[in-house]
Amino acid sequence: MPEISLTTLVLLCLAALLAGWIDAVVGGGGLLLLPALLLGLPHAPAAQILGTNKAVAIVGTTGAAVTYVRKAPVRVGTAVRIGLAALAGSMTGAFFAAGISSDVLRPVIMVVLLGVAAFVMLRPSFGARAEGEERAPLTRARIVTAIVVVGGGIGFYDGLFGPGTGTFLVLALTAVLHLDLVTASATAKIVNVCTNAGALAMFAYQGTVYWQLAAVMAVFNLVGGTVGARMALSRGAGFVRGVLLVVVFSLVAKLAFDQWG
Repeated sequence: MPEISLTTLVLLCLAALLAGWIDAVVGGGGLLLLPALLLGLPHAPAAQILGTNKAVAIVGTTGAAVTYVRKAPVRVGTAVRIGLAALAGSMTGAFFAAGISSDVLRPVIMVVLLGVAAFVMLRPSFGARAEGEERAPLTRARIVTAIVVVGGGIGFYDGLFGPGTGTFLVLALTAVLHLDLVTASATAKIVNVCTNAGALAMFAYQGTVYWQLAAVMAVFNLVGGTVGARMALSRGAGFVRGVLLVVVFSLVAKLAFDQWG
């Protein structure tokens, strides 16, 4: 475990709690968790940051997935097939991530953050639960597209960088499979567990995880993920938009200062 102050540890745990909540409700907890690790561990190698992020995130995502599966309609067979492709994609992405430096990682995260913020601002209805809509049939073409694009493509991205993966999964599943948001979010959690598992396996093999720090933060991430999933099921995710935008722009400003200030 890296040498960090008690204040930094507390702040990282709070970030893990909020990230778990955001990820469960609307996706994109990595938008907070990964930059928080970069800020809290400014001298740590990028691979260590990414590996620790995955070790924390998989716990909260699993808690959220279990909560969703118990209370929301989930296409388990489809989710598993997409998840297997995501597992392979994330392991491949994690393999290439070992050679990335923090100086390269920060600008990429900033671009992703701004892209997600722009989407949320341009789509005020993002996170609203779709009710009473006819579902499009799950054709073989849609399923294959979901496996290749959602599973393989986003899985690779998650292993390589990670921030916004949960949100991207929800958006892609909604667009490709025409799922309502709650079902898409529930399915995304299962797929996200697979991407996290694949990436974490590669990072663990490479020895790039701060396990002690991850274990402490994971407890808070689990609580956040479980509470967030319950809130999403009962209230929907629209109320998260404002919080997400504030967090995104604040982190972009801080990362920009660290990179060029």
